[in-house]
Amino acid sequence: MAEPPAAAQEPWFLYVLRCADGSLYTGIAKDVAARLAQHASGKGARYTRGRGPLVLVAKARCRGRSEALRAELGFKALTREAKAAVLASVGITRFVRMIRENISRSRDGRGTSATVTPVRAASVGRKSRVSARRRRPAA
Repeated sequence: MAEPPAAAQEPWFLYVLRCADGSLYTGIAKDVAARLAQHASGKGARYTRGRGPLVLVAKARCRGRSEALRAELGFKALTREAKAAVLASVGITRFVRMIRENISRSRDGRGTSATVTPVRAASVGRKSRVSARRRRPAA
């Protein structure tokens, strides 16, 4: 069996920055130090421009870009309080592991979806984002 290309084996990272105004910024990158330098120089994301100095709060290694994107989406879906709780208690690495486990469960047919719904539901208690207007009537 052929090995996957070297680019597919390179790790991606989920990182969380704290801006000077206290807000959090979450992103993904292959090289977190280089990406942080981009943010600091004003060449990074528009959100971080003018919000410096930026402090790296947490980073977690992901298996690939897909997992990093899913972890980023799951973390961004949390409320500010839930994000603070994850960073203070569980840690971002454990959060990524929880997402990974949830994804594997959904592929096995035991989970609910490929997102981080169990964590989000337990931590946040948010309702579905699909409004009643957009739901299709039962046929």
